[in-house]
Amino acid sequence: MATFTQELWASIESIYMAILSHPFLKGLADGSLPEEKFRFYVIQDALYLRDFARALAAAASRSPRDDWTEFLSRHARETLVAERALHDSFFKDWGLAPEQIYSTPMAPTNLAYTSYLLRVAYLGSFEEAVASLLPCDWIYVMVGRELEKKGSPNPLYKRWIDTYASEEFWAIVEELLRIVETVSQWASPALKEIMKNHFITTSRYEWMFWDMAWRMEKWPV
Repeated sequence: MATFTQELWASIESIYMAILSHPFLKGLADGSLPEEKFRFYVIQDALYLRDFARALAAAASRSPRDDWTEFLSRHARETLVAERALHDSFFKDWGLAPEQIYSTPMAPTNLAYTSYLLRVAYLGSFEEAVASLLPCDWIYVMVGRELEKKGSPNPLYKRWIDTYASEEFWAIVEELLRIVETVSQWASPALKEIMKNHFITTSRYEWMFWDMAWRMEKWPV
């Protein structure tokens, strides 16, 4: 019998395959991605991570277990420190100052995605919050490991791939999976269905985020 987290992954199989086949990620692997699209993505991702960390911190504050509070709080901090260090290395290569980055408006998809995460983290249950947060880390590690098999001739893109394919990031995903699996054991069937719906929605937002970068999405008016 499949575990709850296995059921979650099965529910997004078509979404994950669409992510892997997206031209943005194919371009990362073969080096053909125009660097201006990658720069757009990295800037928007830096903006995204601030709110992702806030959503993690909100979930941590509502955790029913101290060890989960510690983990989620640590993950929030590492999101701002470790992942920001990766982004800052790109910004240094491009000669971009922090004030240039953080004064950039969020693209529509980015704002919609982060608003959804924060709404669930603050207004939903703890179970809903961790289910909605899981795809960001889980999909990134799976994508990183898939692209690592191919490598990339572009050193900037290879740096990104190697970071998310690392054991350090997989360890974070494993802990999140344990938390979601544990809370599913006491969640009602109705709550588990809500958790699954959040998981699918934020997985869709993951595809939309890369598509946003590929299109270098702007506000229409």
